[in-house]
Amino acid sequence: MNFSEVFKQTNQLCKVSPDGKYLATCVQYRLVVRDVSTLQILQLYTCLDQISHMEWSSDSLFILCAMYKRGLVQVWSLEQPDWHCKIDEGSIGLVSSRWSPDGRHILNTTEFHLRVTVWSLCTKAVSYIKYPKACQKGIDFSRDGCYMALAERRDCKDYVSVFVCDDWHLLRHFETETQDLAGLEWSPNGCVLAVWDSCLEYKVLLYSLDGRLLSTYSAYEWSLGVKSVTWSPSSQFLAIGSYDEKVRILNHITWKKITQFDHPAAINNTKAVVYKEVEKRPAVGSDDLSLHNITIGTTLFNTQSKYEICPLPVQIPVVKPDPDRANPKIGVSTLAFSSDSRYLATRNDNMTTVVWVWDMQKMNLEAVLEQTSAIRCFQWDPRRPRLALCTATTKLYLWSPAGCVSVQVPTEGGFQVQSLSWHCSGDSLILLGKEQLCLCYMDTDQDEK
Repeated sequence: MNFSEVFKQTNQLCKVSPDGKYLATCVQYRLVVRDVSTLQILQLYTCLDQISHMEWSSDSLFILCAMYKRGLVQVWSLEQPDWHCKIDEGSIGLVSSRWSPDGRHILNTTEFHLRVTVWSLCTKAVSYIKYPKACQKGIDFSRDGCYMALAERRDCKDYVSVFVCDDWHLLRHFETETQDLAGLEWSPNGCVLAVWDSCLEYKVLLYSLDGRLLSTYSAYEWSLGVKSVTWSPSSQFLAIGSYDEKVRILNHITWKKITQFDHPAAINNTKAVVYKEVEKRPAVGSDDLSLHNITIGTTLFNTQSKYEICPLPVQIPVVKPDPDRANPKIGVSTLAFSSDSRYLATRNDNMTTVVWVWDMQKMNLEAVLEQTSAIRCFQWDPRRPRLALCTATTKLYLWSPAGCVSVQVPTEGGFQVQSLSWHCSGDSLILLGKEQLCLCYMDTDQDEK
């Protein structure tokens, strides 16, 4: 495993192009595009203000930079550096900007969610979509890029509109059986649209492409309900994370629950492996304590860590949420399937230091990773069953069925990994600190490293 030098970034705006060739980073109002393999700067663009959001087009030819405070979007071309585009939403404001799947249209959501404006880069035509709903996930595109589902709110009722992305004509418009729709998501095969209600009512609805209600699922009533929803890449499973600290798995044939995964404070499951991170401070000799070493070698006092396998039963540290505050830190907020749909990783918000890995073939708990610090981010390798996670420390952690490893990020100045993302090849990771980033290159010969 090798690490690159450290580069500057702002607001953790750093993304690899969909074709995997380029790395775009934002530094204040500048956009820097590098070659992923050499990290040489290929292009440097200057925006009109500090960049709030940055996104590649699907064909990796254009980059969108949004400046929400100014209501501005600027688009840059990689092939023609002199070409540029500026979209000014004016006094109506801007809260969200994103590409359409074809990479030639931009969808801007105005302030107060008054409308969605669709701008064409090819024809300069403008289309308006009224009544978009302000919710957790109100727009989603099907994986093939053909359809867009949009949550709408009008006359105190929830609706979903399905648009064809080629010419933005309305394909279907239907009312949903929700009190306060919180989000929607297409299945990866594009056949089913999952719609879920706000946390005040436990309800998940499954609609076909033509707007027929296929199934309704509700686990319980009169308590905080759905917290997170995600599809497996195979479209066979729909995982629902709830405030009651459980994950329920629905199957794609009957849309009934086939199993549920609990997150107990005491683990007695004999088949699960519990890995616990153990820290060890390195011994420091008097020779190491020179002023030069303390100021230059800032990794001197970094704690080393390794994983130990704990004998069962194991007690998981639990943080008791404050019942008087909104959005209590309890329940399953993060769900992620591995690329082959074999494993599911989850995080229960009142067990901040723990990641749970479930085997979807055996439908049981495979592994538990207990860290010394709260988990900030975890993500699966896009090519193989390997999970990377970080805890805002100077370490990177990896899990695979072969085992667990803790890796010290060897950079000066105590680089703390706040979040991470995989390169689409699975051969490298982008590690993001507060104002810096570095790349971690995997040893592709060894799966567990």
